Amino acid sequence: MSTQTELPYGSWPSPITAEALVAGAATPGEVRVDGTDVWWSESRPAEGGREQLVRRGVSGNRTDVLPDGVSARTRVHEYGGAAWTVHGGVLVYANWADQRLHRLDPGAEHAVPVTPEPSVSHGLRYADLEIVPPGVWGERAWAVAVRENHEPDVVAAHGEAVNEIVAVPLDGHGAAENPELVRVLVTGPDFVAAPRVAPDGSALAWTQWDHPHMPWDSTELVVARVDVVDPSAGGAPELTGAEVVAGGPGEAVLQPTWAPDGALWFSSDRRGGWWNLHRVGAGGQVEVVAPVDGEIGGPPWVFGMRWFAFLPDGRVACALAQNGLYDLATVDPDRPEDPPQALVTGLTWVDRVAAGPKGGADIVVIGAGPAEEAEPLGIFLPQPHESGDTDGERPEGDGDWDPDDTEYGVSDLSESREDAGHALLERLRPARKSVVGREWFSIPEPIAFPSADGRTSYGILYRPRNPEVRAPEGTLPPLLVSTHGGPTAMSRAMLTLGNQYWTTRGFAVIEVNYGGSTGYGRPYRELLRNAWGVVDVQDTDAAARHLAGTGVVDPNKLAIRGGSAGGFTTLAALAFGDTFAAGANHFGVADLAALARDTHKFESRYLDGLVGPYPEMAERYKELSPISHTDAFTCPLAVFQGLEDEVVPPAQSEMIVEAVREKGLPYVYLAFEGEQHGFRKAENIIRTREAELWFFGKVFGFEPADAIEPPPGGGF
Repeated sequence: MSTQTELPYGSWPSPITAEALVAGAATPGEVRVDGTDVWWSESRPAEGGREQLVRRGVSGNRTDVLPDGVSARTRVHEYGGAAWTVHGGVLVYANWADQRLHRLDPGAEHAVPVTPEPSVSHGLRYADLEIVPPGVWGERAWAVAVRENHEPDVVAAHGEAVNEIVAVPLDGHGAAENPELVRVLVTGPDFVAAPRVAPDGSALAWTQWDHPHMPWDSTELVVARVDVVDPSAGGAPELTGAEVVAGGPGEAVLQPTWAPDGALWFSSDRRGGWWNLHRVGAGGQVEVVAPVDGEIGGPPWVFGMRWFAFLPDGRVACALAQNGLYDLATVDPDRPEDPPQALVTGLTWVDRVAAGPKGGADIVVIGAGPAEEAEPLGIFLPQPHESGDTDGERPEGDGDWDPDDTEYGVSDLSESREDAGHALLERLRPARKSVVGREWFSIPEPIAFPSADGRTSYGILYRPRNPEVRAPEGTLPPLLVSTHGGPTAMSRAMLTLGNQYWTTRGFAVIEVNYGGSTGYGRPYRELLRNAWGVVDVQDTDAAARHLAGTGVVDPNKLAIRGGSAGGFTTLAALAFGDTFAAGANHFGVADLAALARDTHKFESRYLDGLVGPYPEMAERYKELSPISHTDAFTCPLAVFQGLEDEVVPPAQSEMIVEAVREKGLPYVYLAFEGEQHGFRKAENIIRTREAELWFFGKVFGFEPADAIEPPPGGGF
């Protein structure tokens, strides 16, 4: 006899509360290795979403590096990334408060600014940092960075901010007091990224692209010789002989990286539309390495993405995406014709691949699994003599990857994965205390389903799961169709408590990788070209209808939710279709023309490829904008917005809310001071999630088990 309580879907009590989503949360963003130390960044909602840096020494001790209130975060491209780097214990980082670069020396209590103060707030921004130590370019140490110049005279002269590659001297306060000491190395292209210095300092590689392209459309890989000038003044870098060595129209080049032998490697989608590894040979020819119908790469929405790294034993470690899942794999450079060899790790998401620290793990990554949140991990590769077993010399650990464990351990998560060589995983920080065991977690299921025009689309399905509750016989759960941002992005098949918040309450969730998503090759990525608001809507509709038609969910309780570009898809699905009974829009685009006119530089021409050039195709923009079709809205809507959002300004959400209000439809509207594009403060994340649950309860006729203060809105 079952001891489970019988309750309607949606009303199930769950220990995964909105507070649990942020309690102890520290989302890792980047990981770097410096000698025997591993460093990583953590976004901490409980601290207002600031980016703290953590250093873990060879002994396992962890230290918070930045003083209270300091956040290592950059506004370049608005999405930021690679806001800090470290070499020999010297940290250089972009301070969120003023966007200037600061240097923090080992043992120092305070950081010192090393870049000049701009004339306007956040007028000079820096990202994608790399330190060049003393003796390489003269007596000084240098920081190479992408600089985004928003100074008024520069914007007036160019019509927009100017992006350049610069070298900043790190000795003393020189450049902070004398801007002339900052060396401009690369200027001219609309965008530059990934400046990487050759091991001997003799060359610099970088990627560049121009409007209207995005970095996943068409980029160039450029290499220039570095000459050291002004030796009497300590030396300074100067570039000569710049040459495009790869890329161009229809080719997206990512992550240029110098191998220890001086060869230049990168990821490119020139081979069949798949991002694969390539290298530049001695004669300048480009060679594909380890060809595979999978992705070693992804959309560089933020700076500093790393999908591969060189290991001391000569192999290359890489993150490989196939069929909606990520594997960690290795490549033998001496056998370039062989495909990558997948490791058995149990991970389903791998990011920020780096060679491990001296005396520690072989590889360091940000990794996640079906029942493990994203966290910094050390990976110990199988030794050649092991033949797939896990014997051999390994660090001490508890041998069990336990979400409730408060200490790091070493574990083997490989039971369900094809055996290509077992690896051991080391947690580099304690997992946050879990309020539930694994039996509560809904495991992600990659699925494929038919969509419009005979194509196949993809998604990650999470079914309702709660070991203490069952639904009344003969009933089916409500469905939340979740649409990722971007829209050039990918849903991650991994544990997120945000999804489990819904599934433990009796919802089914599908994260749709609609046409235009990455991870499935360039032809699939380009399905959204000139079709945003069409293909994504077709695929989200198809996902909901497929699950309803196969008896997985209740066909009368279908809802759609999404943020940013996913918010646009949400609004478009409600304006142009009748599949869904409700929607939740998180800071989504409502007016495409307003977005084209008002957004920041990085995305200012993004819509050229998604919709068409503006204003030449202004009618098309109007035709596809949800704000132009509010008369077609027929169901309740919840809207959530940050009031400091520079990507999707608040006016977009306010227009939609006003239109829904005028129609007399039920709605919820929450706007938050101090939030940008995506909420970072714990109290706002909690309030948003609870308000959304309350909203769906009103729409689908269930009473949430949680005590929730009704959010502002009307019509219920």
